[in-house]
This record gives sequence, structure tokens and C-alpha cells, in this order.
Amino acid sequence: MNELQRVAKQISERLGIAFSYYAENSRPSAGVVCDRQFEGVIDDGSNTFFRFLFKSVGYIGVLAGAGETERNYAALLPSYIESFVEKEAELSKTEHLKRILQGECSSMGIYKYATKYSVRDAACFTLVLRVPRLMKETLALLEQYGGNSLDTAVQMSAQTCVLVRFLEGNEEDSYRASVDYAEFLSQSIKEELGLDVAVGVGPTVRELKDVALSYAQAENTLRYADVFDFPGNVHSYRECVLIKMIEDVPEAKLLEYFSQITDERFKEVFEDEEMLETAEAFLQSSLNVSETSRNLYMHRNTLLYRLDKIEKATGLNIRLFSDAVSFRVLTVLHRLLKK
Repeated sequence: MNELQRVAKQISERLGIAFSYYAENSRPSAGVVCDRQFEGVIDDGSNTFFRFLFKSVGYIGVLAGAGETERNYAALLPSYIESFVEKEAELSKTEHLKRILQGECSSMGIYKYATKYSVRDAACFTLVLRVPRLMKETLALLEQYGGNSLDTAVQMSAQTCVLVRFLEGNEEDSYRASVDYAEFLSQSIKEELGLDVAVGVGPTVRELKDVALSYAQAENTLRYADVFDFPGNVHSYRECVLIKMIEDVPEAKLLEYFSQITDERFKEVFEDEEMLETAEAFLQSSLNVSETSRNLYMHRNTLLYRLDKIEKATGLNIRLFSDAVSFRVLTVLHRLLKK
């Protein structure tokens, strides 16, 4: 639901009237439309129509009914609706940025924020932090450890906050730099507050108007980390490209693919959490047997036995890169269908 839809819903609920709208100079296929040109307010005997502006765009408002009450409302509502836009100027810095992150701010509102706080033409990325407790202290620490005076921390919910990190002219703009910065913050919060916080890293965007995209991807990254039990506290959007691509496929089609590829022996492996954890650790260790053995505190022969068992059940030798990729895709399918 966009901002104007929320405004329309609020008007209908507060006034107890049926209020709808459509863009001026358009002819929607559904709903009531005025067939005549008019200025001010007009009715067709059943509905009352009026013009209004919302963020510099013209609309036709439609009120069910054609009596004096509806005409009075139609005369007052244009100013009432426009007042919602003006409220952006009254927001605090963090409230304003929160609306931008949630995609609820107009282009003019974003421009005003960027100009007022000197972040026009500044690239930025988002870090979404899941904080189990001590939110106030965490926000204060984020402000303290911010890389520059432009960085801003915003609380989004009881246990979630976002740091918007702006890059200045001499700063490195790279994927690795954003992940390293997230690792630094995670470790600092651990040392200062004794908290283990999960951090999702969003992509760097060139302008503030696109920061909502970075926020959405960082938030999704934390969601995927929960579903797939990613190790560690810091997770980047790039880790989840494959998952996002597969998730966008309709569930019925995913189920069809999974059913065609797997049989009962295959499914036994996927229902064995110990086997899946072993395979995941092997993939995370770049298919290195010795490193996986060390990380799992597992004898090398035990690991090889499990890898052989996976191969016999699935036909995939995940010690080979191509088979490892196929196995990874199937594990993603399984997790998405299971969730």
C-alpha cells in the first residue's frame, strides 16, 4: 500500500464515507469515472468528484453520494490531503530517514532531506542490525562509531535498527569495504555491550533516493540467514543472490522441480540434519576436506564416509565443483519449500 492509498484509507475510516481516486487524464478500467470536464466540484447524481494534488500529481477524488455533505467534504479534502505532504518538513532527522527507508517519502521529501543534511550525490549503503536488547545503548554506540558525521542510525522496530553509512569522496566504495565495516561494528558492539547482533549488509547505491532498495536487500539477507542457518553474525546480500532468484519462482513450480529431481533416498539425506550440516560445512570450506574436518572437529575418515553416503543417495559427488553447485541449488529448494 503506497502513501496515497494509506491517506485514502484513513479518510474513509475517519469520515465514514467511501472515498476513492484515480490519476487525472487517465481512464481506469475499474471503479467510478467522471465522463465530463469540470472545475472544482461536480456530481453525476450518484457520486461527487473533485480535483486534488498529491506530491505535484493531479488526481480526481470520488465520494460515494451526491448530497450537500459530500460536496462539503469535496471542498475541504484537497487541502487536507495536501497537508500530508507538508508534514515531511516537520519530521525529525531520524523519522524522516525512516520514512525514506520504508519507501514512504516523496521525491521532494527525499530531496529536502538530502539538501538539509548535505548528503546530495553521496553514495551510501545500509546495515540492518537485529539487537536482542539494549537498543538505546546500541544506537548511541552506532552514532559514536559512525565513520563520519553524515552516518545516521535509525530504530525501525523493538529489536531492529539500521545504520545508513554515507561514503565521502576519499572513502573506498567496494563490496569488501562494506562487509569489513559491518564486521568492525559487530565486534565493537560485542566488546562494548556484550551483545551478539546479527548484521545484514545491503548494496551500495549511488543516491539517497535508492537507499530503500539497499535496506530491503539487507533486511531480506537477515531473513535468509535465519532460514538457512548461516554461520557467523554478518551476512551480505551477495550471499543470497541464488536464494533470491529461486525464491522468486512460484512455489508450485519449485515443488514440481524438486519432485522431478529427487527420489526417496535423496529425500532421506535432506531430512537428516546432521548430513546437511556436514555438507554445508564442506561447501563453506571451499570443498576442502582437511579444513572441514578441523572446523567440525571430525575425523577425516568420518567426513569422507558421510560425503560418500551423500553421493550414493543423491548421485552427486560434492567434492566436484559442478556437483557441489547442483547440491547447493537443491538444498536451497528444500529449505524454501520446508519454511
